Amino acid sequence: MILNWKIGGLLLGLVFFLAVLLVKPIGVSTQFVILDGIIGNAVNAELVTKTDEGYTSTNAYLAKSKGKYAKSVVNPMNYSFVFVLAMMGGAFISTMARGGLSREERTMPALWRANFGDNPMTRYLVAFLGGFIVLYGARLAGGCTSGHMMSGMMQSALSGYIFAAGAFLAAIPVARIMFKKEARL
Repeated sequence: MILNWKIGGLLLGLVFFLAVLLVKPIGVSTQFVILDGIIGNAVNAELVTKTDEGYTSTNAYLAKSKGKYAKSVVNPMNYSFVFVLAMMGGAFISTMARGGLSREERTMPALWRANFGDNPMTRYLVAFLGGFIVLYGARLAGGCTSGHMMSGMMQSALSGYIFAAGAFLAAIPVARIMFKKEARL
């Protein structure tokens, strides 16, 4: 069963509303920092240490907020980290429940091929680079699109609306520049 995008949007809004109401606003970019910390702590056991007051780290970011992030590195099975894992699991289950990826979904979109060719490594590289830039920007801004835009706007935070406007003001011209050629179907 394929859901109409309007129903999907309403369901997403309901999930965000329930998360804000029952737990806390949704935001996920910090959990990538926590994952980095988990890997870093596995390589360097001195990255995170337990103190009388809680946890601290030799990494200033993990040590901030009175060691809140350092604690999450040592004890990652909290709501936020599990939420990120559940997002990936949910996407996989949803894809499998609708019969997997179609042939069109497994191939490159015609618009991509028209502008950049059909080399899969180019597509992977651009996707990785784009994801890196978005995540880097999210950390500079102190949060991600789900935290700033989606949760922020749901709570009527002015910063959420400003972030959304900035995101679209940047994304639209970049997309128009990158995808100058039209796809031939």
